[in-house]
Amino acid sequence: MKITSWNVNGIRAAVKKDFLNELKKSKSDIYCLQETKAQDDQVLEALADVKGYTISVTSGVKKGYSGVAILSKKEPIKVMKGIGVEEHDQEGRVIACEFEDFIMVNVYVPNSGSGLKRLDYRQEWDQAFAKYLKKLRRKKPIVVTGDFNVAHQPIDLARPKPNYNKTSGYTQAEIDGLDGILKVGLVDSFRLLYPEEVKYSFWSVRFGARAKNVGWRIDYFLVDKNLKDQIKDSTIDNDIMGSDHCPVNLVLK
Repeated sequence: MKITSWNVNGIRAAVKKDFLNELKKSKSDIYCLQETKAQDDQVLEALADVKGYTISVTSGVKKGYSGVAILSKKEPIKVMKGIGVEEHDQEGRVIACEFEDFIMVNVYVPNSGSGLKRLDYRQEWDQAFAKYLKKLRRKKPIVVTGDFNVAHQPIDLARPKPNYNKTSGYTQAEIDGLDGILKVGLVDSFRLLYPEEVKYSFWSVRFGARAKNVGWRIDYFLVDKNLKDQIKDSTIDNDIMGSDHCPVNLVLK
């Protein structure tokens, strides 16, 4: 089974940039999207030509902001939107689909913002999300993917020293937040298989960062420890354009 995840930075823009072809070429059984930047009906309209997938979507109250979707070849047993905390569910950041063997969770974690304006909120969110995952895991093993807006270790960004505790996405508070999520009983699939590999999934649109490969690995597949032995591969498609992020993949046996 192949699962792909991609922060598309606007689904309507992505469709214009050949997303449908990328989806077809991926041959993924499940395809998770973050930052659709559209309401539910607009996402479904943008993906109207998609064949062979059930499309589950959720969006925020604020239009043109946030939003996540799961495309799956198998129809989910159940679709769950949000984490059950109204304050956190206003922005349409979490959707989960229950399948026979596991629950697929797709997340777009809040960015701490310029000047770390939302760092306090981000810390609350990380804790609430970890609590939600813990509860979900009691039912079935979980696979969690998405844009986590944090580089976990120095190897996960091109310039760790100048960014540490200064830049959104690489503060100790955010690193601790991801630690708390992993402690629920998850493993970072890419780092598990490739402990020394330097590869990124996001590049700033400024300063020609992508051409210079001055990037960050902030998109993950966190896999339930109970499914750890089923991880066949975890890859990053950094040659695929169309967004400031690139797709990441998980292959399960």
